Amino acid sequence: MNELTITRPSISNDPAPVPPSMPMDSECCESACERCVWTVYQEDKLDYERLYAAWLIRHPEHAPSI
Repeated sequence: MNELTITRPSISNDPAPVPPSMPMDSECCESACERCVWTVYQEDKLDYERLYAAWLIRHPEHAPSI
């Protein structure tokens, strides 16, 4: 019988995603732009959270303890 071996990627080959930087208050012009820096930040933050969740699945040893 053949055994299936599952190998997890090492952190050096699969680093954790980096969260986006929060914009400074001075970066917003407060003119209700369609692509406001705060809108872009929120979109980037959601992307980061999705990528980080997928990374934690690949690296469960780094999951925060509850």
